[in-house]
Amino acid sequence: MLSRLLASISLLVALPVAAAMPRPVVVELFTSEGCSSCPPADAYLSELSQQRSDILPLAFHVTYWNSLGWKDPFSLDIATQRQAEYGRRFGDGSYTPEMVVDGTTALVGSDRSSAEVAIQKAKAADSTSAPLSAVRKGNAIMVSVGAGSGSAQVILVGYDAQHVTAVGRGENGGRTLKESNIVRSFEPIGQWTGKPAMFNPQVPVGEKTAVLLEAPDGHIVGAARVTDEP
Repeated sequence: MLSRLLASISLLVALPVAAAMPRPVVVELFTSEGCSSCPPADAYLSELSQQRSDILPLAFHVTYWNSLGWKDPFSLDIATQRQAEYGRRFGDGSYTPEMVVDGTTALVGSDRSSAEVAIQKAKAADSTSAPLSAVRKGNAIMVSVGAGSGSAQVILVGYDAQHVTAVGRGENGGRTLKESNIVRSFEPIGQWTGKPAMFNPQVPVGEKTAVLLEAPDGHIVGAARVTDEP
């Protein structure tokens, strides 16, 4: 009897912890294999991807270095466009490596101390508009957004866990770069308006997938990694 009572108490204590699990802080790194200042920031993002489940790191490879000696095989126009949008909002233009935390704070991507401060600030703010979950079922993803306040664009992000590239030319010519969480696709799939909503997009390009909720002001107000159907 005593053992069953203790087990029940343990379960009751554990349940609120699981229910209160916060969503991951989204860390976007704008980078390029053609930029000699980027490898330290890439290494930091790799550490975050391997060691921090409370963070969703995403590496956006921009295109504007491609004409300077080395064409980054992972560069995307949408990465350049997204950074330009941040540049207009923050007034800092576009540069590499740039890190943006939860769509609210921009900083030099290799500045670990400033990044950690921004990450802790985002965790404390806990800007989450609604519960968000996503499950992969075959070739489709079931995205569920709960009720909440405000509105947000629902964005599907496909990314590769890791790539190793031997750079032949440019500022990093002769180096072998190991990069993580490389964005391969970035696609808005709908609009959430405060009421519960379901979305059923196809699996995007990329080994892994995440879903973001982006408020009209550009702030990230929801994020979830896509899990496989049990």
